[in-house]
Amino acid sequence: MHVPIVAGIIPARYGSTRLPGKPLALIAGKPMIQRVYERCMESAVLASVCVATDDQRVIDAVRGFGGQAVLTRRDHPSGTDRIAEVVRTLDADIIVNIQGDQPFIDPAMIDEVVGPLMADSSVNISTLMYRITSEEDLANPSVVKVVVDLYGNALYFSRSLIPYPREAINHAVYEHVGTYAYRRETLLQLAMLPSTTLERAESLEQLRWLEHGLRVRVVESLIPDRGFSGFSVDTPEDLARAGNMVLERAVS
Repeated sequence: MHVPIVAGIIPARYGSTRLPGKPLALIAGKPMIQRVYERCMESAVLASVCVATDDQRVIDAVRGFGGQAVLTRRDHPSGTDRIAEVVRTLDADIIVNIQGDQPFIDPAMIDEVVGPLMADSSVNISTLMYRITSEEDLANPSVVKVVVDLYGNALYFSRSLIPYPREAINHAVYEHVGTYAYRRETLLQLAMLPSTTLERAESLEQLRWLEHGLRVRVVESLIPDRGFSGFSVDTPEDLARAGNMVLERAVS
């Protein structure tokens, strides 16, 4: 019986409008990309971890701490396209797309997102979600929401509140967590799909997949302290907060 080979790839674009040079931004003395990489290396399912970047400075930094990195084209429109370039020369059955701006990702989240593909051969793409508990997050367009069907497949992703609470029904609202797992052939297919209207309207790449008829399995993450493990760095203020988190939790 063939045991699927699982590879983790961290797309890391050097240029960032709000935080230039983001992958190399220091968090308590360590480049952010190193913190992400080290977390990934603790995953129980990943056979390998690689950074896919468009800048030699990131390559040098990753190799400097003993990591693997590949230089990709600069003109990729998304992280998925950047990963697909690397995957074409990679020996792996399942690919995990790990966000390069989540320095404290819990390794168990990687195991969670891979689980559906290992358990069910009909699942080709999976991702994660958290239950939203903050009223502020419900109205925040930076917090992407997701609704799923009775089988756990995504019906829609949105920056708006979904479902809209027209009736007083007790229900949960979920935030999408942008960690993905794909089968190799599916990932290569995604990179060839043309852009779609909903994707452009919401600026959410995963809507392109739904519009093209692909199914996305969504798993509720059970990782505690999601304010830490799911924290993303997008601005200088986020970077400062990340440094404080390291001190507060005595993280190495």
